[in-house]
Amino acid sequence: MKWSEISIHTTHEAVEAISNILHEAGAGGVVIEDPYDLVKERDDWYGEIVELNPDDYPEEGVIIKAYLPVNSFLGETVEQIKQAINNLWMYDIDLGKNKITLSEVNEEEWATAWKKHYHPVKVSEKFTIVPTWETYEPASSDELIIEMDPGMAFGTGTHPTTVMCLQALEKYVRPGDHVIDVGTGSGILSIAAAMLGARSVRALDLDPVAVDSARLNVKLNKVQHIVTVSQNNLLDHIEEPADVIVANILAEIILRFTGDAYRLLKPGGRFITSGIIQAKKQDVKDGLLAAGFAIEEINVLEDWVAVVAMKP
Repeated sequence: MKWSEISIHTTHEAVEAISNILHEAGAGGVVIEDPYDLVKERDDWYGEIVELNPDDYPEEGVIIKAYLPVNSFLGETVEQIKQAINNLWMYDIDLGKNKITLSEVNEEEWATAWKKHYHPVKVSEKFTIVPTWETYEPASSDELIIEMDPGMAFGTGTHPTTVMCLQALEKYVRPGDHVIDVGTGSGILSIAAAMLGARSVRALDLDPVAVDSARLNVKLNKVQHIVTVSQNNLLDHIEEPADVIVANILAEIILRFTGDAYRLLKPGGRFITSGIIQAKKQDVKDGLLAAGFAIEEINVLEDWVAVVAMKP
């Protein structure tokens, strides 16, 4: 089978939004070539890092690659992707060069080439994310291993916004909690909450492809007795009280349901939000305060922001 590689030269700011557009267009996963990875200093607990070739990376900006099947609808799909990316300017997202190119690859090449980018990564004191094809031995008895297949959904879970959400869940989820994960994507945050002792987790996503991917990952990590994955628009029609609500999505989307999050959280409950660019930090903070939340902490990692708010 033939596949078409679509490559977008853009900015760090646009990575999350464009990755989501590619996923919704049918891409099974994305590869992010970020020159920052060549020079980034990491603490020892970040785990093994593959040796990187500078020739594979742009001099500036970021290159996002995804793979689409070559069929009669390919041209239409690519045009829809281009239009959706161009529309991001309405959300004040800097697209940079916004250069899009296409090339054809064989399935055998595609199926193995992207795996070289992914290795076990320790993202917090407890969590290590391990691709399904890797063999990994835990370094300690309390280490929590999340197995992920980047081919299923939104990458390996090592994006800064996901890392900050995982670290916040590790800090705030208590045994017996009920957790709601809004815009679950690959399901990684729901899986993490279950591993931290949550009694029940509701994983919600409007995209049916994401719902299927999350269910696969939930089963892969053997937490299907705790995590329920369903198709839903944000928190519409959700009524059960929650101890923790987490949402790793765009700032504009977070602001649409801060009122619902406040309504559903128990007193003392936390609303963990990320996917926020620096330019939107104040907007999210103001929206949370207006809804009645108290801001508990604001964290920043590689130009991305996570906000933890508490219902008094």
